[in-house]
Amino acid sequence: MPDPAPCLSAFHSVEPGWIDFNGHMNMGYYTVLFDRCADEAFAEMGFGPDYIAARNHTTFTAEFHTRYLREVKLGDRLRSTFHLLDHDEKRIHGFQELCHEEGWVAATGESLTLHVDLNGPKVVAMPADVLARVRAMANAHARLPRPEGVGARIGIRRT
Repeated sequence: MPDPAPCLSAFHSVEPGWIDFNGHMNMGYYTVLFDRCADEAFAEMGFGPDYIAARNHTTFTAEFHTRYLREVKLGDRLRSTFHLLDHDEKRIHGFQELCHEEGWVAATGESLTLHVDLNGPKVVAMPADVLARVRAMANAHARLPRPEGVGARIGIRRT
């Protein structure tokens, strides 16, 4: 049985070119880190360069929602969790926390990913063997508490 904990990526360091004029990591690079870290979770599900080469299928992100919780600076080391919340034969709903090496959460990211046939390109069902791996991860993650911030809405709150 797969480990029920969310997937946890390797550490990645904040690069000099990612720092903006405010002295912290520019908002766009949070997404870069989320993407690099998610690649590790998607490899566990059977996706990646070998999958593209063998089947000419891949995944595309359809939507991504970021919440910036804490400032990140040059040289900080971060890694990400990946919690598979839901899926069907064509889509994966995931949630990530970008965690500083000191233990605090810098940001969260929520995604909807599509399985794509590159011959179209068009959204298609995953092959049975890959879908089985996605299901196994989803079943393991289903025992986890729902992460704080899933489905967060944006807007001005009036009191």
